[in-house]
Amino acid sequence: MNWILLTNLVKRFNVQSLKYMEAGKRNLYIGVGLAVVSTIIWSGNFVIARGVSGKIPPMSTNFYRWITATILLLPFAFKSFLADKEKVFKNWKYFLSVSFTCILLFNSFVYIAGHHTTAINLALIGTTTSPVFTIVLSAIFLKEFIQPLRIAGLAICIAGIMILLSQGSIERLLAFRFSKGDWWILAGSFFFAVYNLLVKQKPRNISPITFLFVFFFMGAVMLAPFFIWEHRHSDPIIWNGQLVSIILYLGLGASLVAYLCWNEAILRIGSSRTALFGNLIPIFSTLEALLLLNEKIHPIHIVSGLLVIAGLFIANSRKANDLKQMAV
Repeated sequence: MNWILLTNLVKRFNVQSLKYMEAGKRNLYIGVGLAVVSTIIWSGNFVIARGVSGKIPPMSTNFYRWITATILLLPFAFKSFLADKEKVFKNWKYFLSVSFTCILLFNSFVYIAGHHTTAINLALIGTTTSPVFTIVLSAIFLKEFIQPLRIAGLAICIAGIMILLSQGSIERLLAFRFSKGDWWILAGSFFFAVYNLLVKQKPRNISPITFLFVFFFMGAVMLAPFFIWEHRHSDPIIWNGQLVSIILYLGLGASLVAYLCWNEAILRIGSSRTALFGNLIPIFSTLEALLLLNEKIHPIHIVSGLLVIAGLFIANSRKANDLKQMAV
C-alpha cells in the first residue's frame, strides 16, 4: 500500500514538473519574441532622435511623443482605468517613479543627446551600457543570481557591438572619445536600467493597458512644463507630413506597441535577461539602413551580428536558465 502511494506521488510530481518546464519554455519563447519586437521598433528611435535634431527641440519631441501615445491609448484604456483607479491611486508613488525615470529622464536624455552626437553613437552606447547597468542593479537590489553564462553572453554581445563601432580597427576603437551627447545617452541608459528594475516590481493586480496609460499620462504631465518653456524660447516648428509621421511612429510604435511588448517580456523572463536584447538594436538599425537607405553590407556587419546573436543565445540558453533556477 505504501509502495503504491509512493509510486502515485512520484508520477504526480513528474507530471507537475513536466508542466512547469513546458510553461517555463513557453514563457521564455514568448518573452524573447516580445523583446525582439521591441528592439526592432526601437531601432528607428535613435535614428529619429538624430534626424529631427534641427527640426524639433528635444523636450518638444519627447512631449509630442508621449501625449500622442496617451491620446491613442485613451479609448482602449478608459474602462480598464476606471476599474483599476483605486489600485492606481494606491500605487501613485510607483507610477511616478517609472514615468520619471523612463519618460522624463531616459527619453529626454536620448533626444538631447541627438543634438550633440551621431545616431550610431546613440544606439551603440545606449544599448551596450544599459544591459550592464541592469544586470548589476538587478544583482544588488533584486538579488538576481548572475551566473557565468549570463556574463559570458553579455561579454560576447558587447564584443560584437565594439567590432561594429570600430569597423574592425583597433586604432579607431582606441581613438574613440566621449562627446557631450555621448555622456547624455550614457546617463539615459542608466535610468532605463532603473526603469527595467521598476517594471519587474509592477503591481500584479493592475492590467497592462492601465499601467501603460497611467505611465504615459504621468510622463506627459511631467514633460509639460519643459515643453512650455522650450516652446517660448525656441524657433517655431515647421510642420509637414514627414514630421507628423515621425510623431505618430514615436507615439504608436516606439511608445505604445514597443513598451507593451517590453514590459511583458520583463515579467516573463526577468529584467536582466530582457535588457540583453537591447544589444540587437544596432544590428537592426544597420539592417534598416541597408533596406531603406540602400547602403551596402560588409563582412564586418555579418561578424558583428553573428557575435551579438551568439551572445544572446548563450545568455538565454537552457543551461543558463537551469543554473538560475538552481540558485533560486
